[in-house]
Amino acid sequence: MSEQQPRRVWLVADDYGISPAVSAAIRDLIARNRLSATSVMTLTPSFSQSEADALRDAAGSRAAIGLHVTLTGPFKPLTTNFAPLRDGAFPMLAAMAGRALAHWQNPALLEAEILRQFAAFEDAFGRAPDYVDGHQHIHVFPQIGQALLRAVKTAAPQAWVRQCGRAQTAPKSLSDPKGYILDALSRRFRRLAKAQGVRTNPAFAGTYSFAPGAEFDKLFPGFLDGLPDGGLVMCHPGKVDDELRRLDPLTTLRECEYAYLLSQDFVRALAARGYVLA
Repeated sequence: MSEQQPRRVWLVADDYGISPAVSAAIRDLIARNRLSATSVMTLTPSFSQSEADALRDAAGSRAAIGLHVTLTGPFKPLTTNFAPLRDGAFPMLAAMAGRALAHWQNPALLEAEILRQFAAFEDAFGRAPDYVDGHQHIHVFPQIGQALLRAVKTAAPQAWVRQCGRAQTAPKSLSDPKGYILDALSRRFRRLAKAQGVRTNPAFAGTYSFAPGAEFDKLFPGFLDGLPDGGLVMCHPGKVDDELRRLDPLTTLRECEYAYLLSQDFVRALAARGYVLA
């Protein structure tokens, strides 16, 4: 009787480009074969051609590079006529999501901004992204999802797109309300992607509260439970620097994730559940 083949899991680090220290930590994990991919923010103040070159060199053929479409504050759009703005930047997540749910967004302005972020990625890497996702999952909200899928068909027709719905067999808990919200939004998003002929990942995991004291080393093995072959786990490893503190409230937990992914506990967790990195 042959042994069961291990299942592949996409372990994807979000937020490459948000700060030099985060980007360096992600490159280190890729070089050590501890990540499958990373998603790049092309509009941050610290993203540069040198950061893109360093990532391309680190990734080689061992890791995919995707576009992390960013449409929430405190980041500023690349297009000059995007609206609405808050102090020259995108609205924060709650306001942007609320407008999308109410269908108050301007589809043309959304698509133009997303296409500009695609163009910035191609300028930096010399090619289209391997896949596409959204900062703070904003891409699965109404109107934004449609604009993103149209942009993918135009700018990266071979790319797949992250959907954020969990596997049916994955354990679920009321302590993770974000997971239920993403499940609901992603059901609609998957239907839209299928109608457009855009590929998506079969399942998603990796959400947690990001509350101080969250223990990523204890949470991670549970992310794998019920995940099918080709499923995706999101992560946010990094090191903390002044730029990260200025832009994002998720700081020290990134260092916890980084330390865990470097550890043998991470390697053992994959092996014990029969997974290998995609």
